[in-house]
Amino acid sequence: MILGGIFLANALLAELIGAKIFSLERSVGLEPTIINIWGNELSFNLTAGVLLWPVVFILTDIINEYFGKKGVRFLSYFAVIIISYAFLMIYFAIGLKPADFYIASQQANGIGDMNLAFQYVFGQGLWIIAGSIVAFLIGQFADVMTFQFIKRKTGEKKLWLRATGSTLVSQFIDSFVVLIIAFQIGQGWSWALVLGIGVVNYIYKFTVAIVLTPFLYVIHNRIDKFLGKDLAAKMLEEAKQG
Repeated sequence: MILGGIFLANALLAELIGAKIFSLERSVGLEPTIINIWGNELSFNLTAGVLLWPVVFILTDIINEYFGKKGVRFLSYFAVIIISYAFLMIYFAIGLKPADFYIASQQANGIGDMNLAFQYVFGQGLWIIAGSIVAFLIGQFADVMTFQFIKRKTGEKKLWLRATGSTLVSQFIDSFVVLIIAFQIGQGWSWALVLGIGVVNYIYKFTVAIVLTPFLYVIHNRIDKFLGKDLAAKMLEEAKQG
């Protein structure tokens, strides 16, 4: 319940805050780094959702470790249902007629129309939503298969290899699938631009996945202590057997 709750919360929050694009360099006090990729000058301008997606994929590996493919598959489908429900309710809320005072309630803070601001912040396009959900599912299944493949080859040792390796594969797929569906198919962006942005996003996700690897051992050890040696070993074996 704890792992599932954190997993669902992060997946949903990543979708909701993903509408904001931020400058990674400026956020840490640096000037933007210009990278020329296929004729496009790009810097680390990322969707705010990237703050949480690495956490989701790490949780996927932990859940995979103790509950196997079945557990990850169940949570992935459940997350898609919850995300779809959330966007349905958001679009319902957008369609509600605003109170007269609400529209001008933040003019003193530079927001001329609060209702329009609400619509633009939460009203992501259907192509972006579809791309995000499809990328999430494909990335999750790629993560599970890669994780189990490495585990079969290495046994219970080398948690860092199966967790980091599966995350790097799933994040690679996720980075490009969402951009292709949302912007190449949905908005007609050029392949060079879409793939260039995908490379920049993946560089960030690759780096974060490596940095977060030590936390896997902390979480793993904490869960083992909570479950007890015998139950933890039993669950690990059942997960491995599917």
